[in-house]
Amino acid sequence: MTKKKRQKMFISVLPGEQVEVVIAEEGKVNEYYVEMVHQAKTKGNIYKGYIHNIDNGLQAAFINYGAERNGFLQIDEVHPEYYVNDAATKKGQRFPLMQKVLKPGQEVLVQVVKEPTGKKGAFLTSYLSLPGRSFVYTVGRSQIGVSRKIEDEKERGRLKAALEGFETTEGVGLIARTAAIGQSKAALERDYKYLNRLWTDIRSNAQKVKAPAIVYKELGLAARAVRDYLTLDITEIWVDDKETYEQVHQFVKLAFPRKNNLVRLHEDSDLSLLERFNLTKQVQEIYSREASMPSGGRLVFDATEALTAVDINSGKIGGEKNFQKMALKTNVEAAREIARQLRLRDIGGQVVIDFIEMKNPKDCREVEKVMRAEMKNDRARTDVSRISSFGLMELVRQRLGSSAIAISTEPCPCCKGTGIRRNMEWQALQALKEIHRDLRKPGGEEVEFDCEEELAIYLLNNKRGILADLEKRYNKSIHIDIEYEYDE
Repeated sequence: MTKKKRQKMFISVLPGEQVEVVIAEEGKVNEYYVEMVHQAKTKGNIYKGYIHNIDNGLQAAFINYGAERNGFLQIDEVHPEYYVNDAATKKGQRFPLMQKVLKPGQEVLVQVVKEPTGKKGAFLTSYLSLPGRSFVYTVGRSQIGVSRKIEDEKERGRLKAALEGFETTEGVGLIARTAAIGQSKAALERDYKYLNRLWTDIRSNAQKVKAPAIVYKELGLAARAVRDYLTLDITEIWVDDKETYEQVHQFVKLAFPRKNNLVRLHEDSDLSLLERFNLTKQVQEIYSREASMPSGGRLVFDATEALTAVDINSGKIGGEKNFQKMALKTNVEAAREIARQLRLRDIGGQVVIDFIEMKNPKDCREVEKVMRAEMKNDRARTDVSRISSFGLMELVRQRLGSSAIAISTEPCPCCKGTGIRRNMEWQALQALKEIHRDLRKPGGEEVEFDCEEELAIYLLNNKRGILADLEKRYNKSIHIDIEYEYDE
């Protein structure tokens, strides 16, 4: 039996602005989450909204719930209790036509499932769920279940029996989370009673407010991290903010009453929390296009509109004799690192990995086995395919939220997000064309051309002769002026 490595959780807070959460294993960053106050997440929030309009073709309703863009509610996410009419389904249909059972202006309670992205509004559901410490409380689905990540059959049976013993109201379900492992029946019951009271309060608030309005706000990142990510494997929690430390300490006292020294306060004013534990550089590498592997190889991540491509580069493979052996070793190492990077960067959707070519099918199966084993440690739902004859592996990963990269970056104003720009020679030729056009205009004794400093220097150093010839030909002087940006 392999010994589990020690994990530590670090919560770094800039009061009123930002919260960062790092989970590290033996000093190596495994998970990273960040939340900025001005970009506060709405996923998990519950709103009272109303149907703005219904799209018959999409079989979806657009819900005004108070956000900048209306949310998107598909027919399969509408609880039958909102049907205003009884509509029979045709043969082969699972759901009635939306326009027959819902109407514009109708009020609905909805929860954000996916954050709004780009020009798309949030994805909504009317099947509500409230995550607790030990399990998820579902409204509208009355199933009793246990997370698939809990693999021990004996523990699964114990938890299911405990949940079935609770007196749940009609239409309410419970799903045990991994944090429920080892929890006593009394602890599980406390969590159930808390969530039951919470749902009663939400329902009461919803009846009092006028749509659109928020009726339940999901916890902030620091509290969510402790609720969702604190497991028995975590031996220390470090917090660098006194107020957050007190909140976390109180929560841990309830969850782990015997672990009094689990939460610790970082008070060093000379070093930040992440600097103290040598985590800063690892966190910064998340934003890089490349990630290095222990043996010296590199992983290159390129995101497109449809998918993320991962390329594996290794400069250490040489010689036909050792090529296959080194290819297997590098690919196995890459599989482990790719699984880690997908978690760190919270890369969701379709991912295509271009492994180094392996001719032996047995080697391919070995890499697939490693990848599947590593992806089991992911909190997100994943599906991993086999390696194709072209050396490509496809996998699909659930995006857990807005990644650190997504919320902290923006398209480059120079390249407009393409990652490339026109070179200086091309830019200089376009500038000369514009200057030539202005010189040909009648009247005037001089022509002014405004440009950025880099282009101005290139023109004056590399195109000085052409500029002089143009001045002589048209008997006008040319002035190259540098554009400066001033902060208002």
